[in-house]
Amino acid sequence: MSARRLILILGDQLTHGLGALKDIDREHDHVLLAEVMEEASHVPHHPKKIALIFSAMRHFSEALRARGIQVHYVTLDDPDNSGSLAGELLRWTQRLDPAEVHLTECGDWRLEQALRHCGVPIHWHQDSRFICSRDAFAAWAKGRKQLRMEFFYREMRRDSGLLLNLDGTPEGGAWNFDADNRKALPKGVRPPAPLSIEPDAITRDVLALVERRFTSHYGSLEGFDYPVTAEQAEHLWQYFLAQGLADFGDYQDAMADGEPFLFHSRISAALNIGLLDLRRICAEVEAAYRAGDVPLNAAEGFIRQLIGWREYVRGIYWLRMPEYAEGNRFGNSRALPEFYWTGKTRMNCMRQAIGQTLEHAYAHHIQRLMATGNFALLAGIAPKAICDWYLAVYMDAFDWVELPNTLGMVMHADGGYLGSKPYCASGQYIKCMSNHCQGCSYKVSESTGESACPFNALYWHFLMRHREPLERNPRIGMVYRNLARMTEAKQQALWDWGERLLAKLDAGEML
Repeated sequence: MSARRLILILGDQLTHGLGALKDIDREHDHVLLAEVMEEASHVPHHPKKIALIFSAMRHFSEALRARGIQVHYVTLDDPDNSGSLAGELLRWTQRLDPAEVHLTECGDWRLEQALRHCGVPIHWHQDSRFICSRDAFAAWAKGRKQLRMEFFYREMRRDSGLLLNLDGTPEGGAWNFDADNRKALPKGVRPPAPLSIEPDAITRDVLALVERRFTSHYGSLEGFDYPVTAEQAEHLWQYFLAQGLADFGDYQDAMADGEPFLFHSRISAALNIGLLDLRRICAEVEAAYRAGDVPLNAAEGFIRQLIGWREYVRGIYWLRMPEYAEGNRFGNSRALPEFYWTGKTRMNCMRQAIGQTLEHAYAHHIQRLMATGNFALLAGIAPKAICDWYLAVYMDAFDWVELPNTLGMVMHADGGYLGSKPYCASGQYIKCMSNHCQGCSYKVSESTGESACPFNALYWHFLMRHREPLERNPRIGMVYRNLARMTEAKQQALWDWGERLLAKLDAGEML
């Protein structure tokens, strides 16, 4: 058996319009997909994440076969499975003897390097699912002293034409309406019920496989209801477009007990593995705004997350890897507390965010940034430890998007390359944006003592121990002026209690 081309499709590339699939010859070209242990276990991925990717891969292979394409699919339990994608590419190249091997750019520097050095000559294709190519981002970044998302986002708006007036000015007279998108969830406002998708026979087989092979991974498989086909992902998207987008802007930063999804779309995992098209999604959001179905702050906020932030972090990832992954501006070395894997903590905000993460492999951006991420920043957790955690537990986490968000945005470990200030906050922020403090064992009104919210003393302790690099930052200078107004006795009490909390973490005691 021989082939004109062998095309390797990765588990996050499940798109019929993928660059490597362009102009495919059904008679002479072959497609390869493989479930491999190396990708499923290089961090302890959430079982639902593994199930999502394997099931979506199996469905996609069937869709390719239905189009008359020759597909070779390697299951995890295949006795000939080499255990790695590089190994499978080499094995099938030797077996099929193709004239050419084709592959679309990876979403993980580690994997791309392994494939580039596996001994097989590869024709590489740009990942056209993104609006801004790697080269285009590098060209935009060249010569700039600072790379700021807001300016990149404006260029993306101009290039795409989204939410622009005929004269090229932004709709509504401003590029960004984020100031309108910071409301807590009022009493009596109920988000739409989450859409549930029933697993079919293929997915049920995958769930059984994952339950059997990944028993040591944290997270629940029960209640798996994620889209695993383009049609199912479209159903979820249209549901959000009709039921959630109008309120997304106002409440996108809100948090609430027992409400894991609120007005969020839950499409990020489907989008990141290729089941949805970014350009069409943005066009439909703009159309909903122009039809008067959703307010501008909701439409602009949603589009900004996609063509602004999402494209921006991908650009930074490929511009700065591999050295970017080693960033540790504050010299953190503390181990990740065990409660990140179990959810067993007295802090209600952390219990809510981690609990739903273990159950759903999902938390929205503010829960990640200002609850679990904020705590890791304040506690001085080693960047690699928290980055590996985010990569493992979230359904939508792939290295290109997870690493810059966590290392740069959450931990400020890149020294401000991605974001101009650390996103640190005391418990007062959580009180403002949620109802978590009402059901907490700690008191957010207190900063020291056994009943005090740990976020409070840790916040001031973080600022005091990193005064030298941060005090001159104009975006947080006011915080240091507030610190200077405190009496020496109060500052010492905050420092001492922060030290005690950190000692408890080091001793493995519950907070």
